[in-house]
Amino acid sequence: MAVAFRGGRGGVGSGQSAGLRSFFSYRIFISALFSFLFLATFSVVLNSSRHQPHQDHTLPSMGNAYMQRTFLALQSDPLKTRLDLIHKQATDHLTLVNAYAAYARKLKLDASKQLKLFEDLAINFSDLQSKPGLKSAVSDTGNALEEDTFRQLEKEVKDKVKTARMMIVESKESYDTQLKIQKLKDTIFAVQEQLTKAKKNGAVASLISAKSVPKSLHCLAMRLVGERISNPEKYKDASPDPAAEDPTLYHYAVFSDNVIAVSVVVRSVVMNAEEPWKHVFHVVTDRMNLAAMKVWFKMRPLDRGAHIEIKSVEDFKFLNSSYAPVLRQLESAKLQKFYFENQAENATKDSHNLKFKNPKYLSMLNHLRFYLPEMYPKLNKILFLDDDVVVQKDVTGLWKINLDGKVNGAVETCFGSFHRYGQYLNFTHPLIKESFSPSACAWAFGMNIFDLNAWRREKCTDQYHYWQNLNEDRTLWKLGTLPPGLITFYSKTKSLDKSWHVLGLGYNPGVSMDEIRNAAVIHYNGNMKPWLDIAMNQYKSLWTKYVDNEMEFVQMCNFGL
Repeated sequence: MAVAFRGGRGGVGSGQSAGLRSFFSYRIFISALFSFLFLATFSVVLNSSRHQPHQDHTLPSMGNAYMQRTFLALQSDPLKTRLDLIHKQATDHLTLVNAYAAYARKLKLDASKQLKLFEDLAINFSDLQSKPGLKSAVSDTGNALEEDTFRQLEKEVKDKVKTARMMIVESKESYDTQLKIQKLKDTIFAVQEQLTKAKKNGAVASLISAKSVPKSLHCLAMRLVGERISNPEKYKDASPDPAAEDPTLYHYAVFSDNVIAVSVVVRSVVMNAEEPWKHVFHVVTDRMNLAAMKVWFKMRPLDRGAHIEIKSVEDFKFLNSSYAPVLRQLESAKLQKFYFENQAENATKDSHNLKFKNPKYLSMLNHLRFYLPEMYPKLNKILFLDDDVVVQKDVTGLWKINLDGKVNGAVETCFGSFHRYGQYLNFTHPLIKESFSPSACAWAFGMNIFDLNAWRREKCTDQYHYWQNLNEDRTLWKLGTLPPGLITFYSKTKSLDKSWHVLGLGYNPGVSMDEIRNAAVIHYNGNMKPWLDIAMNQYKSLWTKYVDNEMEFVQMCNFGL
């Protein structure tokens, strides 16, 4: 059976076949499409051959289908020719619809509704072909066909053909790979734009969440200060503890304005220490939180004989703007403008550098770590701890490590090309370029054992002042304490085993639990601090188990731990 016709109505099938061929013009689809069309056509031929009229032996056996239809038309009812064309048209569209349906099934598209419509339409065409009037008229050339019956059949077939054409046109988008590729590119571009915008907004929101004071933390500080005001006699300052200057003991420096965080650091050290009575904690905070910090450790004194000394930054009189470059820079109008003007307006435009606009990066409390030898002149070694760490083991072994004359013992963070000096310093600046190597391995602040005698010998504080003064215009590094630390202790840092200090619990959900279990100190560096609602749940319990939940103000302030 032919699947295309010449002339008026018969040309429809031919047009659709040509359109289909041009539509699937890509090599990847040609072989599959021809196979489906051949199978569908062959199936229709087998099904309809039973109803073919018996050919007269006078017909030329080599004649084509067009001549056959012409010869039959001369011997039969004039409507027979039109009926034959309609029948062929319906058959052609049935083949085309079946091909689209088969192809849709093969690709497993999410167009089940469209597939169902094609299948239903194919069934409708089959039902039309099997109608008694059409079937008998096609199979019996001697019977005349009533015009009313013909008109009704013609109308039904035309309606179905029209529906089929509309559906095929609408479905072309699903099969036109070039159009699909272009639409996919447009979608990817639009999604990338949305992702970029979402990242900027997320960076701002994350910074606000991380740097804002939680209600529970504010509540705790207020409760502690209220307790001090209500009972002034109870919280009078005690006489200085001689242990604070004893170089034979294990000394820790913790600088923070966060009461609950400091309590966790101190408590975790004491609970895991083998000889806690030999451990001395030097806590320094700002003037606003000094009373709260003192009341906490009066109400909850350290267990097992450990010692604690609590001071404010203002207690160290040598720290003034004439000596400390950070204090002098903080007083400059230029720097104040950088920090405090137009932050809301430029927040989303400069989200990458927004974190450096937090004044804590230039606060004296954050830069105290560079003055340890002057703050504690009688000590030989001291362990510096950030307030977002938890100590899980006895760490007195750090005092026994031979630093080989180096000042700083720290865990290196570089791997491959990451976390090297080139990422923290501006190597386009000639001073940086000639003084340091961009491939030098960076290390982490947060748990550092400092040899204070070596520090004094190497005059590291003077080096820090020199570079900090040069960076007033922020051309050497962005701000923060790690870049000046890398500069100050360049070639003066001893690499420690990584099990001493595991980082990333404040931003990296992929830190291995085996690494965490084996670590002496775990560090919640990043925005997702364990005392915040945005903390990562898988790591939060490692911090909360050291929170003193029996402290009445912790319960009253609803920390939600």
